Amino acid sequence: MISREALIRQPALLRSKAVGCLCGLAIGDGLGDAARKQENRVNYGITTDFGVGDSWSTDDTEFAMLTARTLIDCGGRLTTEHVVDAWLKNVAIQDEFKRGGQSEIAAAKNLLRGLRPPQSGMFNTYHMSDGTAMRISPVGIFCAGDPGRAARLAEVDASISHSEDGIWGAQAVAAAVATAMVDGSIDDIIDAAIRCMPKASWLYHNMTEALALIDRQHGAVIDCWMALHDLLQAATWSTTAEAVPAAFACLKLSHDTFREGMILAANYGRDADTIGAVTGAILGAKYGVEAIPPHWIEKTRHPAGICLQFTKGLDVVSIAEELAALMSMG
Repeated sequence: MISREALIRQPALLRSKAVGCLCGLAIGDGLGDAARKQENRVNYGITTDFGVGDSWSTDDTEFAMLTARTLIDCGGRLTTEHVVDAWLKNVAIQDEFKRGGQSEIAAAKNLLRGLRPPQSGMFNTYHMSDGTAMRISPVGIFCAGDPGRAARLAEVDASISHSEDGIWGAQAVAAAVATAMVDGSIDDIIDAAIRCMPKASWLYHNMTEALALIDRQHGAVIDCWMALHDLLQAATWSTTAEAVPAAFACLKLSHDTFREGMILAANYGRDADTIGAVTGAILGAKYGVEAIPPHWIEKTRHPAGICLQFTKGLDVVSIAEELAALMSMG
């Protein structure tokens, strides 16, 4: 592992990891969404690439762009007020969401009712969804090498729409990305995530049980695959305690290359776009943009604004470069 200071002294490496992380998130979002399409399952069984007709933009990438933009606009000095202002400007202003998580929609409605964090996240039926885990990786980029700071800022961002596991899942992913950004091993990355999970939480229970299952099966994907699904499955597939441990289980099972790890996570099923987004962000941060197939980057670098209208046409690569510049100053 390298230090944060050493990473800052290598601007090309910092850019590679930041761009790799944010592009990895977008790719995981898109490939996971494509892999769970019935047409692709019928035609291919396992999806290994984007098809001609595959749409890819979902709320995962677009809410990550919101988190990134909020961080950049406040110079990294993130406060609850900055998050609320960004949501009022870019989320609550919309009358409808063609593709959006219920946790975020409920939070926007709470803001319009005058509620503010933590109540806007607590008074929310979906406060334990994985909506924070999918969007929080920009915080990990900015806090590269400092997982504790990443967890603190993740709580600031997540509290607007979530509570309990919904916050702890965001902290886990942010800390994992912060560790991957400085070349942490997969075990280092997973340990950073677990440290954010209260031991009495559903999230911690599922995470540790999933990892124990993998250890018992000596990391054999075939022996673990169905058992992992049975172990983690929640009543709804967008639950943090299911999706976040599923992503880290995929990382534990396959992490030697970006492409192989991404294909495994994208084909997990259930909330595969979020599982893919978390996995892709961490692998992209670890291995850098050079490890990612270029056509995957081009396929996913411009959000369609299908959920958050302000993101239409934004450039994921440019946003990542801005985060890298901000990290080198902060």
